[in-house]
Amino acid sequence: MRPALSDYRHLTSGKVRELYRIDDEHLLFVASDRISAYDYILDSEIPDKGRILTAMSAFFFDYVEAPNHLAGTPDDERIPDEVLGRALVVRELEMVAVECVARGYLTGSGLLDYQRTGKVSGIVLPPGLTEASKFAQPLFTPATKAELGQHDENISYSDVIEMVGAVRASQLNERTLQTYLQGADHALTKGIIIADTKFEFGVDANGNLVLADEIFTPDSSRYWLADDYQEGVVQSSYDKQFVRNWLTGPESGWDRDGDRPPPPLPPDIVEATRDRYIEAYERISGLRFADWIGPAA
Repeated sequence: MRPALSDYRHLTSGKVRELYRIDDEHLLFVASDRISAYDYILDSEIPDKGRILTAMSAFFFDYVEAPNHLAGTPDDERIPDEVLGRALVVRELEMVAVECVARGYLTGSGLLDYQRTGKVSGIVLPPGLTEASKFAQPLFTPATKAELGQHDENISYSDVIEMVGAVRASQLNERTLQTYLQGADHALTKGIIIADTKFEFGVDANGNLVLADEIFTPDSSRYWLADDYQEGVVQSSYDKQFVRNWLTGPESGWDRDGDRPPPPLPPDIVEATRDRYIEAYERISGLRFADWIGPAA
């Protein structure tokens, strides 16, 4: 018999995830179907999103070489039936207070920084770059980890040194870029460009840096179709950017700079988002999402 979710003590809620204590060393990391954008948790949910994020993370935690926080398989007997397929048993870590962003292409907040300053996270870039320009080498562009409702802010490498020290900052830089290259190279063989992604790291009891949270999910990454890639234009996305684009487009009627929260997503945008997330998972993993464990929405 699996335990009930109520058997575990609830620790915290994030934009998408819930965290529960299993015992002194282990946590239950549960992904919901909630979706966030522009620092808001939207009223709409994306059916099966939590299972998709968990399936993608499980695939990439197994694929990349970096040590990670997993302490059991996706069907671990400590996972309650009610969250099976969207929960993982993980080791408790001391989390590093830095969003470790790897960018292979110029877009999003990186493009805005570049247009204002000619730099991204303090890194001077050559002139003439535009939307979706590919960097000669991927960049480590860290950011602050903002509280719920606040916005992550890009910071420089020197800021990271001040926060965690030179040795740890160097480890974060190296591990972020190494992991990004492994994942991005694999995805490209499947016809998907991972334009950028963000990682979170923790430190275990022995002082080792460990990859935590999610990895290469459609929430934490930008996926573009390689066959459709064209520098200078906004790419068709298979990630959360699809939702952001609708929210800032004319159909939503929402003013990002206003005081009102975003409106609910219409059913067709909800369905299209779910379809894109599933397609990204199936393309990259080579697996059928229908075969993933847990109850479907």
